[in-house]
Amino acid sequence: MPTPAQIFAKLSKQPMGRRLFTWAVCRKAPYFASIQPLVQDLKIGRCEVRMAKRRAVQNHIGTVHAIAMCNLCEMAGGLMIDSSLPKALRLIPKGMTVRYLRKAETDLVAVAEWTPDLGDDYSGDVVLPVRVRDTAGTVVMEADISMYVSPKPAAARSTASKVASING
Repeated sequence: MPTPAQIFAKLSKQPMGRRLFTWAVCRKAPYFASIQPLVQDLKIGRCEVRMAKRRAVQNHIGTVHAIAMCNLCEMAGGLMIDSSLPKALRLIPKGMTVRYLRKAETDLVAVAEWTPDLGDDYSGDVVLPVRVRDTAGTVVMEADISMYVSPKPAAARSTASKVASING
């Protein structure tokens, strides 16, 4: 089965491909659609997701709501690690620690970057750093997303291997 990064690489070459990819992600995880994101870049170790400042994501003082930014971070971090893990591993989100550094008064871009170096038998926590920048390039929020990573059960690994051999 192809990773999200492999699917993004194929679709992003097509007209409206990034929008189609983002739509598919939001169909799989509907809550992400609430911020109307757009995946700008996705590859092993890196994901960039954009969100426009609009009324639906603003708080009472007219800035982008903190939870909307958390949603943006979770999408970027989740897509990146899902694309970067060895096929024998799975992940479960555990938590997020956030630091709000400035008011978010413009459109935003979240970037998750991580150097994957886990073996197929890794089991433990991984912390993914995500930074959110405004249109001036100022970091307005930082998040550390904790994921529990462990080997897939044997049945899931054998099914994935069969699918991979069929898909070539």
